[in-house]
Amino acid sequence: QVQLVESGGGLVQAGGSLRLSCAASGRTLSSYTMGWFRQAPGKEREFVAGINWSGNTLYSADSVKGRFTISRDNAKNTVYLQMNSLKPEDTAVYYCAADPAYYGTNSRHYDYWGQGTHVTVSS
Repeated sequence: QVQLVESGGGLVQAGGSLRLSCAASGRTLSSYTMGWFRQAPGKEREFVAGINWSGNTLYSADSVKGRFTISRDNAKNTVYLQMNSLKPEDTAVYYCAADPAYYGTNSRHYDYWGQGTHVTVSS
């Protein structure tokens, strides 16, 4: 059974940075696609970024591209989301997800999910 645990969330001022981590256990996920999603209050969960086994990356259009960077450390079974130039609209619960085969933006295709970490950006 795959378990994902996010960390690194918190309160930050607009323009600041945070680095989220997602540590996996139960299985080596080096061949898995790893993704980050977020859900703001009253909104649907949305794709933020994804990275496949070979390091190819996807980012959500416009909203985070150029500010957020996804990376992975297979030796640590961990994926990261570096978030720079944060804006109040980035406030959300951020979730880590994993899937052994799918590489894309649709949350329905990811099999494994973490519990989420809160990110609050103050203006």
